[in-house]
Amino acid sequence: MKHNPCATSLLIAAVLAFPGLIVAAEHSEATLDKIARTGEFVIGYRADASPLSYENSEGQPSGYSVDLCRRVAASVKAHFADKEIETKYVRITADERISAIVDGDVDIECGSTTITLSRQERVDFSIPTFVTGGSVLTLAASGVQGMSDLSGKKIGVAKDTTTVEQLRAHLQKNLIDAEVVIVDNRDIGMRYLNRGDIDALASDQIVLIGQIIEAIDPKRYSLNNEIFSYEPYGLVMRRDDADFRLLVNKSLAQLYRSGAHVDIYYKWIGRIGINVPPILAAMYQLNALPE
Repeated sequence: MKHNPCATSLLIAAVLAFPGLIVAAEHSEATLDKIARTGEFVIGYRADASPLSYENSEGQPSGYSVDLCRRVAASVKAHFADKEIETKYVRITADERISAIVDGDVDIECGSTTITLSRQERVDFSIPTFVTGGSVLTLAASGVQGMSDLSGKKIGVAKDTTTVEQLRAHLQKNLIDAEVVIVDNRDIGMRYLNRGDIDALASDQIVLIGQIIEAIDPKRYSLNNEIFSYEPYGLVMRRDDADFRLLVNKSLAQLYRSGAHVDIYYKWIGRIGINVPPILAAMYQLNALPE
């Protein structure tokens, strides 16, 4: 084949004029192809979503969702039996978890991310990994018994979470005149709650349970049993990547069929005396898909 200098010049000119085309091509690379090329499986985890995803006292990623992703990592390594695949963990925040997937910084996000239709315009999700709902945490001394008691008070909620709009909708629907205070993250929200800058902290109930677990004095807090939203969690992946999504779903379904997920649940959540809720038990059963 003859070398065409004119064609080469046009290609170089196109790359210089439109460098974004190269970036787009990299981001469209299938996840399994990327793993094969780099020799790395990159897991994004949250450091502030205990007991699902957090950093332990040694700074290592830990939690229910992280353990699920470790099982996925084992499946990835089994898929590439003839290659040496390293599992790499990258800490990400709530506001960058979706972009980290879209931009190819991580291959999967393992935290407390709710499956929503709007998010599926940018990313894909695994079969559900957990089911919870929005609730509020208050100081036990405040005497708050339910959401209606927060009328005229301040409720903190972390930015870029589904809880923000769910909380506002619930307050409006039930005519509860509370002020919604947006905070950067739940840790800051806990500081605000402890020093009285807000009267309650809203988040997914399982995440609030994690805040109590990590507290120096757990008895200082009161968790409202009232649920104001439906929050099904899933592992986050890039869109239109059927082969990798199937590998992830096979891993999770195998866990659910074998019952191994029960050990993971009680390791991180049930250890404080919370049995598997009926809705979560139903989720496990419905997603124990046959091979």
